Amino acid sequence: MTTFAPLAAELPPNTVLSSITSDLADNHVAAPKGQDQENLAAIVAQARADGIPLSVVIVPGNPGHDSSLRDLATQVGEVTEGTVAVFSDDWIGTYSDTISRVRLEWAEDAAKYKGNRPEEAVQVFVDRLEQPEGTSWAVITIVLMTLAALTIAGLYVVKRRRGPETPAPVAAPRFDAGSPN
Repeated sequence: MTTFAPLAAELPPNTVLSSITSDLADNHVAAPKGQDQENLAAIVAQARADGIPLSVVIVPGNPGHDSSLRDLATQVGEVTEGTVAVFSDDWIGTYSDTISRVRLEWAEDAAKYKGNRPEEAVQVFVDRLEQPEGTSWAVITIVLMTLAALTIAGLYVVKRRRGPETPAPVAAPRFDAGSPN
């Protein structure tokens, strides 16, 4: 019988973790040489001012698997604090020690497929994270359960009031043995 071990994290090609973490040190942005980091750094600085401890990594092109972006974000997140977003041309991978996976993926969905426009993708991602929490499903569930319980209680009261009253005794028919049908 064989057992399955988890696969090792696969980083995007030509990625060196130590150079990414050192590049993040100055402005929380790591991008390839020649990439303008000023606009990205401004978006990240604004997100940080708004309470989102964000670091952004830009990877050129698209790796073979989009999961390698999440692996990279996780490895960077293990040595930094907060939220790490790794962007390729069309995909995004994230890690956070402060934001739930559901909320991260909701923000990721809007930031994907922006082509080679990382500023736009990062801004969309940050905008989504800054939106207030949506509908609280716990509150909706509690309200629906309360309404169901009140409806059941109300129907019980109505049924008790309409219940059968004690019927008057019905006289049994009399049959005479000597009478013809």
